[in-house]
Amino acid sequence: MSTMNTKANSAGVEGASGMKSKTLGESDGLGEVKRGQVILVAYLITALELTFVFMQLGVMPYLAKSLGLDSVGFGYLQTTFGVLQLVGGPIFGRFADQFGTRAALILSCASGSAFFLLTSISTSIPLLFLSRLPAVFMHGLPGAQKVITDLTTPSQRADALGKLGLCFGIGIIVGSALGGVLSTKFGIFVPMYVGLVGSLINTMIAMAWIPLQAKPKSDHHATEQSDVFSIREILRLMKFPGVMEVFIIKVFSGLPIGLFMIMFSIISMDFFGLEAVESGYLMSYFGVLQMVVQGLVIGKLTKHCTERTLLRLSVFVFGVVGLGMALMRTVWHYCVIAVPLVFAFSMLATITDSILTKAVPSSDTGTMLGICASVQPLTRTVGPTIGGVLYKEFGVSSFGYLQLIVNVGLFVYLLKSKVPLDETKSQ
Repeated sequence: MSTMNTKANSAGVEGASGMKSKTLGESDGLGEVKRGQVILVAYLITALELTFVFMQLGVMPYLAKSLGLDSVGFGYLQTTFGVLQLVGGPIFGRFADQFGTRAALILSCASGSAFFLLTSISTSIPLLFLSRLPAVFMHGLPGAQKVITDLTTPSQRADALGKLGLCFGIGIIVGSALGGVLSTKFGIFVPMYVGLVGSLINTMIAMAWIPLQAKPKSDHHATEQSDVFSIREILRLMKFPGVMEVFIIKVFSGLPIGLFMIMFSIISMDFFGLEAVESGYLMSYFGVLQMVVQGLVIGKLTKHCTERTLLRLSVFVFGVVGLGMALMRTVWHYCVIAVPLVFAFSMLATITDSILTKAVPSSDTGTMLGICASVQPLTRTVGPTIGGVLYKEFGVSSFGYLQLIVNVGLFVYLLKSKVPLDETKSQ
């Protein structure tokens, strides 16, 4: 039985490799310059979408409060958003595999337009909850990752995916600042109007600049026969060699820190004693760190180290971060810890995405990226409940101790295992 499984796994890996080679061969037909332009456009779309998202995130607590929603109700609102993104991630990925990246990005941008439109007319609590519905298909980041995956070689992928962190940093810095300025000077709904117009512009950019079909047609038709909503097809990817192990590491390594970040707005007030403006500065600091790490550090490391080494490194650094957080007492301590924290977060996300997309056929990379994109919504869904209990019962240090214990266990497992199976580095 194990021999048959080994043969099946080998055939799956060979099939995946063959499909990837074919994808790259045909995508060369776009031309090197054209491919570079398309990837830059994907970066632009991502930066704009994340700017609008962070813009409304900063304003949303005040909008919810103005409508009479208390802290418990706001938690339900956040959970609703998280659940919708959690469910929509894999479905969006399947949609991208079957109908192409261009259609998927247009769907994401159009959903963003609907999201901001409904939020801008939310004059009651039921309307505010209704405005979360389009979030199920708001997945611009996985869409951009899909573009990059289709148009880069496996050796270039980690570096190109890492540069998406620059877009994330821009989104945090510009979005947080712009949301605060617009809502303070012109009214609480103005950031939503800007987000609506910007999302419509993003939709037009995707229609004009993203090619109709980035991957080869043979791969496209291979996935066309199955249902977009097929859970069986989504779970099938977890059976490829090494996929389940890497995905579990992706989920659990950063989960305690994710819980901490969910509770950060409360922790920043109660534990650090920060005002709203100071919290905004701290978010901008995070954005700058993200840009530096993703833009300057990760790309160089992927060219000199294997993915197995970088995966182990990110888990080890996460463990060190956990110890630092357990001993943390002031906001200045947190500013120091933030440096390795951002490094580990960024490295883990980039490397695991790269490993997982290489482990499946190119016809399924969209679905795989969609599954990866569901990790953060999963944290946002369980975060308010678990994070609230940890903070209330055990204090801030509990997040650090949990982070340390989880990552020590994962690091020991990685040292004893051969995950990922293919030990490669970028050239």
